[in-house]
Amino acid sequence: MTTSLEARERDMVASLARSAGPAHPERRGRRLLALALLPALALAACGTTESGGGGGTPQLGQEGFVRGFLGGVAAEEPRAALAARDVLSAGGSAADAAVAAGLMLSVTLPSRAGLGGGGACLLYAPNRNEVEAIVFPPGPRTAVPPGADRPAAVPMLARGLFALHARAGRRPFEELVSPAEQAARFGTEVSRALAADIAAVATPLFADPAAAAVFAGPGGQPLQAGARITQPDLGTTLATLRTAGVGDLHQGGLARRLEESSVAAGGGLTVPELREAVPRVLPPVQGRAGNDLVSFLPPPADGGLAAAGAFAALQGGAAADVAASRGASVAAAWRQRGGDPAMVLAAADLPPAGGAVLPASTGLVVLDRDGMAVTCAFTMNNLFGTGRVAPGTGILLGAAPGIGQVQPALLSAGLVHSPNLRAFRAAAAGSGQQAAPMAVALPLARVLGGADATSAVGAAAEPGRTQLLSCPRYLPGDAGSCQAVTDPRGAGLAAGATDR
Repeated sequence: MTTSLEARERDMVASLARSAGPAHPERRGRRLLALALLPALALAACGTTESGGGGGTPQLGQEGFVRGFLGGVAAEEPRAALAARDVLSAGGSAADAAVAAGLMLSVTLPSRAGLGGGGACLLYAPNRNEVEAIVFPPGPRTAVPPGADRPAAVPMLARGLFALHARAGRRPFEELVSPAEQAARFGTEVSRALAADIAAVATPLFADPAAAAVFAGPGGQPLQAGARITQPDLGTTLATLRTAGVGDLHQGGLARRLEESSVAAGGGLTVPELREAVPRVLPPVQGRAGNDLVSFLPPPADGGLAAAGAFAALQGGAAADVAASRGASVAAAWRQRGGDPAMVLAAADLPPAGGAVLPASTGLVVLDRDGMAVTCAFTMNNLFGTGRVAPGTGILLGAAPGIGQVQPALLSAGLVHSPNLRAFRAAAAGSGQQAAPMAVALPLARVLGGADATSAVGAAAEPGRTQLLSCPRYLPGDAGSCQAVTDPRGAGLAAGATDR
């Protein structure tokens, strides 16, 4: 039963998203005969769904419900990609799949995405034939809290994903929390991506006993790829989000526990800050490429603005290094001046980009069989955020931006669709600190120029990483032309499913 807290949370999100269209109709289907998983998957031709019979036929909400063309996903951590794939197979929308994947990342890649952090997503909804941005970066603090030696960002991930679900979800939100909850409670394998991040910051990370208890192996050594990682406290927190609703983390009993435990961890969060932090539904930064509309994340997710500046330069014939410099200057100008993003993009007197080291992030892209697409970027504003776990909650606290040396991450994502055809064409998510905007702009420019998705990915300068979906003959349209690709230099996975 929906709790009163969850009901209030839904009312809050509804007030943010009054223009949401009606929910997609739930489709009924029969058994999925085969799953094809490849790092770069060319998704097969569009199939159909029918009413299931008896005899163990998967039902709506069960993996294998959808038969035929399913969609695709690419993410920087394999278990998150598989969680999204399973939701698509069970009849969920791209928004549902992105929610499940984002929550799974909080378990399997908490160095870059976690309940203590945040992010931003672009959503293309074919029934509304529009792209909108759901923006929920880790919240800033108005001042350094008394006694906080590592001020924590106000957590935004759960509320942001809830807002995405409110816009275009089909499956119950609690159903989408369960895979992450189970992975945290009963354990999952450490991926190469997580193992690399643990090794990079092991010494300061293990200074926190709660973090060391999770991320250190036998003898206090960093967990290696393939080792088992179990996070029972995080599993309990996710179970609370599933049963009591996301609102409990912001205005209920879980919020009060987080306030107390964050003080013990030097983060200094307060219930009023948690209650007041809400995601925003914003229009994206947009431009034309022929008959297509190209959308990027808007500020305060200013990596999208940087990607828009770099993309425009590439479309104008600039070399990749020139385009990258333009994008960096656009982001620097917005951070210095603020104002209308379109004015910043058009300005000629942009300042040079600063030399500050920017935080890590991670990205994912999801497409469903109806052509709905979501591309997201997430961050903790530092690898593992503050490096401290709020005791008893399992939540790694994100780093508060604008305090000390902590800068906001360049959250970068872009999406292409045809307003005339009411169809999806391409989407990209980028990571890699300063290189994240070009990890979006360059692959999108290349696929729009006729390159296939596999050759378009991996072209951004180090340390840029791209997750890409491309349907050159559009979707709805020719599903057989669609590809999902993860950057070969990373440790992610691209996946989809078809009926053989």
